[in-house]
Amino acid sequence: MAARLDVRKTYKLYVGGKFPRSESGRSYEVTDAKGRFVANAAMASRKDARDAVLAARAAFAGWSGATAYNRGQVLYRVAEVMEGRHAQFAEEVARAEGLTAAKARAVVDAAIDRWVWYAGWTDKVAQVAGAANPVAGPYFNLSVPEPTGVVAVLAPQASSLLGLVSVVAPVVAGGSTCVVLASERRPLPAVVLGEVLATSDVPGGVVNLLTGVTAESAPWLASHEDVDALDLAGAAPLPGEDATVDWGALEAAAAATLTRVVRPAGSATSEEPAVEPDWTVLPDGPRRVLAFMETKTVWHPKGR
Repeated sequence: MAARLDVRKTYKLYVGGKFPRSESGRSYEVTDAKGRFVANAAMASRKDARDAVLAARAAFAGWSGATAYNRGQVLYRVAEVMEGRHAQFAEEVARAEGLTAAKARAVVDAAIDRWVWYAGWTDKVAQVAGAANPVAGPYFNLSVPEPTGVVAVLAPQASSLLGLVSVVAPVVAGGSTCVVLASERRPLPAVVLGEVLATSDVPGGVVNLLTGVTAESAPWLASHEDVDALDLAGAAPLPGEDATVDWGALEAAAAATLTRVVRPAGSATSEEPAVEPDWTVLPDGPRRVLAFMETKTVWHPKGR
């Protein structure tokens, strides 16, 4: 029998629940941890970023208007579908990050558990962050957290799956929608996650995944007037490499449109280098969920 040729795949973007090619027609080679060719990935353009923001905005009303309990069910369903594709995720993580098979499986386990963890917060975060405020006068004064809107997320560069889930899950758990720039050198676990989202219950446009050069696409999203928040987790470079993203410049661009910014971990000023945190550590409560929520305070007169 003749030897079978591998089917080489060109991975596409995930925008609005569909898998379009980049409108530019560009792609780039993705290699494994040893520099060997793995696949081609689409290189997102400025128009792709705009299309992703439009898709996220269109999906926001329906997603933010869903009940918190329903959002929790949807996030849990993502974990279920990921569990069914555990072996594929483990293979992609092992190739991308140079991990042993056992360590890659542990990373996938943690990523699935992270979805479940945030699914549990969807209907509890309002109770934790909301309050009935004491006021002088015959009024009820209530504060409740609400979703921010469209969030642009720079996914972590080193932790291609667990870090990605750790920054995307809290955004959607709180009711916001997002546009995500996947790890530039390790994008394939993110693309496979897009395939999971498309076959789970996540409505199209809630999560949009772009691949390509982070330093090229990030400024467009930071300055976009319809982006409400910006997560700079992915500004930290791969270990041993120089930073390719000036997160201080991105923060300044976001400030021009009053965009809320979450700085890289451990970086108080733009002069400090961004450092990727240990994503295996469980978050200390719903801090990342609340980072992309706004507090609304309502006054209501008391009846006699």
